[in-house]
Amino acid sequence: MTVAEVMAELAALEDPKARAVNERHGDDHGVNLGKLRALAKRLKTQQDLARRLWETDDTAARLLALLICRPKAFGRDELDDMLRRARAPKVHDWLVNYVVKKSPHCEELRLAWSADPDPVVASAGWALTTERVAKRPEGLDLARLLDVIEAEMKDAPDRLQWAMNHCLACIGIEHPGLRARALGIGERLEVLKDYPTSPGCTSPYAPVWINEMVRRQQS
Repeated sequence: MTVAEVMAELAALEDPKARAVNERHGDDHGVNLGKLRALAKRLKTQQDLARRLWETDDTAARLLALLICRPKAFGRDELDDMLRRARAPKVHDWLVNYVVKKSPHCEELRLAWSADPDPVVASAGWALTTERVAKRPEGLDLARLLDVIEAEMKDAPDRLQWAMNHCLACIGIEHPGLRARALGIGERLEVLKDYPTSPGCTSPYAPVWINEMVRRQQS
């Protein structure tokens, strides 16, 4: 399929109700994600098409591009540029989780992004750090991460704060020796304590999140 044909299919999938829901989360598109994934499954992996769809700057097209691309085909600088241009939250999240985490440049980008002055870019660095905390903590200074979280999370912009809070919870859940300190930081800072949580879902407030996940692990 050509880019024009794909864009026509995406336009046909546009749903005003889906757009209203997505826009509440900062995502400017109206395509149901299940239908988007079905289209990606039909297209299969097409790196050249993925790059061309990304360049349209259309949010739905970029999400589709991230589903049909080859993550390891992107260079380090290319991924850095993509992240800085990925301002829609869902595009940002999918780029980090579906592409960067599978890239040979992941660790280099994690370190660079974590220190970036742009809080949205820094949030990607923290997301990659959380992945390492959970799966490959060797070489990480977890106590130092807690120091930074304790000093900076309370006043961080929303997306950076959310990413730092996720890291805090992950340290508390996955590393029993640091659990008491992680709980203490969460209790003192009270970040996301009053976040509205749907019935059956776990609160993102770190002390509740940590205790609930530990309870599940031990049950």
